[in-house]
Amino acid sequence: MAVADVKKNSEQRMQKSIETLKSDLAKVRTGRAHTGILDHVMVDYYGSPTNITQVANVTLIDARTIGVQPWEKKMLNAIEKAIRDSDLGLNPSSQGDMIRVPTPPLTEERRKEMVKLVKTEGEGAKIAIRNIRRDANETLKKILKDKECSEDDERRAQDDVQKLTDKFVAEVDKLLLEKEKEVLTV
Repeated sequence: MAVADVKKNSEQRMQKSIETLKSDLAKVRTGRAHTGILDHVMVDYYGSPTNITQVANVTLIDARTIGVQPWEKKMLNAIEKAIRDSDLGLNPSSQGDMIRVPTPPLTEERRKEMVKLVKTEGEGAKIAIRNIRRDANETLKKILKDKECSEDDERRAQDDVQKLTDKFVAEVDKLLLEKEKEVLTV
């Protein structure tokens, strides 16, 4: 493996960590309703757990209410049960062929818990990025040991990997700050 490949691989893996963090942060509830809250809810669809977005249309009715319209009428009760049983603390109610999911406003205490959760997610992403840096540095040392590159090339590559790490950690911090602000906004 060449030095350039190590850097490229590290950057791709760090980018994947950022994407994972973004999807994890999207699941964290804020004061407003958004359809992403229900993304990880699984519905019992004829015996197999299926993502809610594959059995129903999920839309926003207003700022505090999510609408779930099942594609099959007989799925109404299963979807309602799945939302109620999820760890989101939501209480859906069916009205005809649609399920309305009101999102209650967050209390100050709950907002602070959400901020802690956001920070924990961010710390996990930073750890993942640092682990990628460690792996890259170990690979670079192995390349040097196998005499496939010079010491100067290895040192430069380590500096580049460190710069990548700093860039992605700064991006994590930026994402956390935005989400924290979003969660604390009443």
